[in-house]
Amino acid sequence: MILVSSCLLGNPARFDGKSRPCPLLVKYKNCGHFLPICPECAGQLPIPRPPAEIQHDSGAAVWQGQCRVKDSSGLDVTENFCRGALVCASLSKKYKITAVILKERSPSCGVHAVYDGSFSKTALPGQGVAAAYLAHMGYKLYSEEDLTEGLLLKLLAEDTES
Repeated sequence: MILVSSCLLGNPARFDGKSRPCPLLVKYKNCGHFLPICPECAGQLPIPRPPAEIQHDSGAAVWQGQCRVKDSSGLDVTENFCRGALVCASLSKKYKITAVILKERSPSCGVHAVYDGSFSKTALPGQGVAAAYLAHMGYKLYSEEDLTEGLLLKLLAEDTES
């Protein structure tokens, strides 16, 4: 199985109640190899919800206790983000996940970048809370921006072989 950010498959799980469908993933949505999940929903945050950002760092720093995740109203939602990441990790073990495809710049799912905590759409290098945890566990992470059809077909073939 391949763990995929639910919003990338067209599911309305984002903070604003919308999705961010990735056409390539949607094309293969019914292939039977995707396990959709929204770490924020798994962490018991509602839909819709205020946008949240890691405050001036990345997911690895959250796990090290060096920064927090706050929503636009100032509410600390760090525990929800960590809980959601742990659910993703548990499901990844249970379903023998072979790869992970996540939404870039998300505070949970960012693979290469996350927003900086200023709510100004300024990105900085780093991973989201769930992405950092899954990377630490050794999973291969990709964002929707990394995907080509060739790469996706390779990931699907590797999943079939495992």
